[in-house]
Amino acid sequence: MQFRPLGRTQESIPVVGLGTWGIGGEMGPDSSRDDVGIQALRLGMDLEMKFIDTAEMYGAGHSEEVVARALEGRREGVFVASKVSPRHFAYDDMLAAAKRSLKRLGLKQMDLYQLHWPNPKIPLSETMRAMEKLVDDGLTRYIGVSNFSVEQMKEAQQSLSHEKIVSNQVEFSLIDRSAEARILPYCQKEGLTLIAYSPLGQGKIPRGKGASFKVLDEIAGRLSKSRNQVALSWVLQHESVVAIPKAADADHLKENADVGNWKLGVEDCQRLAKAFA
Repeated sequence: MQFRPLGRTQESIPVVGLGTWGIGGEMGPDSSRDDVGIQALRLGMDLEMKFIDTAEMYGAGHSEEVVARALEGRREGVFVASKVSPRHFAYDDMLAAAKRSLKRLGLKQMDLYQLHWPNPKIPLSETMRAMEKLVDDGLTRYIGVSNFSVEQMKEAQQSLSHEKIVSNQVEFSLIDRSAEARILPYCQKEGLTLIAYSPLGQGKIPRGKGASFKVLDEIAGRLSKSRNQVALSWVLQHESVVAIPKAADADHLKENADVGNWKLGVEDCQRLAKAFA
């Protein structure tokens, strides 16, 4: 597994981590497949994908509880990230939300705490003051954002007095390349990590048809890799990007982990960029 620096910190994280949307439920809790989710997370960790990303919004908090069970006896060396919902961006609400997440995760400290979506109704200066307090109190090691524009990233950083934002988690795949216009260049320039969610296009890449996908399949066949592996490797061509695909199937997890062991060539990256333009 390849590792990359988290922002401008001394921390290194796997290029392929474990997304958890749908594990433990979606917008409400669902415990019917908890054991499947736990097995998937543990297999992922065994395959060196020791970066788990969750959120208080996932399964209305139950996803964090499933992560806690998967981490039992395995916390050492695993980078754990969660996200706070926009409705909790007020100062006191933020501190309380972080403590609830930690309790559900069974942790005293998160590695990365992220603002899940922007909330224009609450001053970002107040929100970032709370985030900085969480770092100062040892409840999270690092601060990140998610789904933030360049302007919002700038405002968030300017609102911090002594900490740095280390990452922005956004959707990025061959199917959704909107981050390439401004967000990715800004992250590269400022030394931020772009954490790519839905790097397989929310399931569209495995099912896609047409001329673009013929190019993808030709490259995959030549390299003896799957369509998903090539698409995921394309996302990871940028040194500032890591990805968090969600997978519960053992074969898919093994495929994802293998992407951390090789790189797609420059020419193939360019062919795919043109095919999916």
